Amino acid sequence: MGDLVVRADHDGWTMLTLNRPDKLNALTAALFGQLREHIEALRDDETIRCVVLRGAGRCFSAGHDLDDIGAGETVPSRGWHSETLRMLERLPQPVVAAVHGHCYTGALEVALAADFIIAASDAQFGDTHARWALTPVWGMSQRLPRRVGTATAKRLMFTAETIDAAEAVRIGLAESAVPTDAFDGEIESLAARIAEQSPFSHAANKELLDVTDGMPLDAGLQHEVWRSAGRGPDAQDRIAAFTRKKG
Repeated sequence: MGDLVVRADHDGWTMLTLNRPDKLNALTAALFGQLREHIEALRDDETIRCVVLRGAGRCFSAGHDLDDIGAGETVPSRGWHSETLRMLERLPQPVVAAVHGHCYTGALEVALAADFIIAASDAQFGDTHARWALTPVWGMSQRLPRRVGTATAKRLMFTAETIDAAEAVRIGLAESAVPTDAFDGEIESLAARIAEQSPFSHAANKELLDVTDGMPLDAGLQHEVWRSAGRGPDAQDRIAAFTRKKG
């Protein structure tokens, strides 16, 4: 079976690569199992301050492996895929989905579990559940409308149409579109910039955003004030380093 998800650590950040390039990184239960193992290892890894998720070869992923579905895919429990993506979403580190080429249906559900998506200019996104008479169980109905709005999510889900990187940015699905030949460098630069910041703040900010999502404004403001994590253990050192540099 080999390494279906490959982890490569860099200076303060890591790259998780979906690694079935001969199958366009189609998602199987075995691949998800390895992804889950990496997620569990990263939860308590204080050396990693940013996680990038991407695909090997020609694309991010063509989606859920239809051959796996047809063969009667076996998973440990109902909702196991969804639970795995929620674990990815709740990592204390910022998670960036770096999408090039195909990103369809199940693959889009995986990308949406990241904190945000950066697209290469050749990226193609789509939700094709309706084409195959399927309904989402990995989070599409919940994350897609939160990202792009309900009407746009309905349009994408009802038509099963494919959109390019520029349209993904326009509707708010992706944060930016990067020329394909500059994509690797931009992802590495972005991950390094995130890794330079405080991991304490990253974890605290992610929790604030997650817990207050959907709260009325006043309730969210009160939560921010009264449930603040305060200053991190690295705050004084960071301020002192800035003061010395400024002086």
